[in-house]
Amino acid sequence: MTELLEQRIEELQRQVLFLTQLAEISASLNVQMELEPLLATIMQAATSITECEAASVLLWDNRHNQLVFAASTTAASTSNLIGKPVPMESIAGTILQTNEIVQVDDAKQDPRHYDKVDDAIQFQTRSLLGVPMTYKDRVIGVLEAINKRDLPWTDADRSYLQILAAQAAVAIEGAKLVMRLKRANEEMAELDRLKNNFIAIASHELRTPLGVIMGYASFLQMEESASAQENASKVMESALKLRKIIEDMVNLRYLKQKPKDLYLEETTVGALFNAFEREVGALLESRRNGIAIVIPDPDLPIRVDTTRMLMVLTNLLHNAMTFTDAGDTIRLEAQRSEGRTVSLTMIDTGMGLAADQTEKIFEEFYQVEDHMTRRHGGLGIGLSIARAIIDAHQGRISASSAGLGQGATFTIRLPMPV
Repeated sequence: MTELLEQRIEELQRQVLFLTQLAEISASLNVQMELEPLLATIMQAATSITECEAASVLLWDNRHNQLVFAASTTAASTSNLIGKPVPMESIAGTILQTNEIVQVDDAKQDPRHYDKVDDAIQFQTRSLLGVPMTYKDRVIGVLEAINKRDLPWTDADRSYLQILAAQAAVAIEGAKLVMRLKRANEEMAELDRLKNNFIAIASHELRTPLGVIMGYASFLQMEESASAQENASKVMESALKLRKIIEDMVNLRYLKQKPKDLYLEETTVGALFNAFEREVGALLESRRNGIAIVIPDPDLPIRVDTTRMLMVLTNLLHNAMTFTDAGDTIRLEAQRSEGRTVSLTMIDTGMGLAADQTEKIFEEFYQVEDHMTRRHGGLGIGLSIARAIIDAHQGRISASSAGLGQGATFTIRLPMPV
């Protein structure tokens, strides 16, 4: 009776030990433990609950289509084993392919035993219990308990190790996902930091001399000499182009414009266009382009972030002026359209668009002309920024053209206020 009681107590103690180890694995899911310490915890649990000398974790490498050692307590130097593949004819390979538990009481007598591993790490595998690690009906690896101190392997060993492997698979996949996300975030943060630093430094360094150039060009435009005025106008035109490039650099952040970042307010089409005319007066004068604004109903209500919408219209105007001859008039219209929307349309008489370019021109850094032979400047992001801002307004922007040499039409459709 006393002996049976002691056996029962011993069995309960093993169960408590197993549950404690399992709780540690479960806790790792919540704290998002990194992969290396997580594998160490798994192996420690495996050796404890099965009363064996060592344990190993092998994981399937999707990139190279092979089963490799991820961690082991058998190696004096992990560099001799970690990352090394094992053949699919091995015991671990059999477990991975069949998704079944494999028990080996005498490894020397099993032809599947891959003894090259023992030779590499100067370890002797006598017995082995391996279970598949399954995540969402997919075998991701194998958990092995090695060298049972007192054979045979028991039903409890098989049951506990199987439960541990299932829990460990979830923890490992979670840790791998966290690692990938962390690596991606670090790379994105570094790229974003470098981009922002470059833009800030470059825009600052360019604005100072540009301001001086534009100041002197303005003085020269007031000279009585027609030749001086003409030369000053050319300088001013080039300076304005450079300023637009600098503004585009600074505005790169709006390529990822989000609706939550907008400051929406209800206004009218007439008020928006009046602000737009004031904004682009100097630009139109420098190129001697005209703009014809047609608004049948100036009180047509719209709900927009005025600052961002002026940026959109200015980008469209820059685009129109870039490909339109100096002196030509650009047309801007606004009207109520179908489905309770307001259409803002800018029409130019420039070089037009081929049918396959009406969507491509909204791609980031896309240029209509070949970059080696093009005559017109610009970074190629003005229309991309315009689309991002319009999308954030829950609207749509599109381009159309009758063909090359026949001008282009850009249409913005915005939902009317409720």
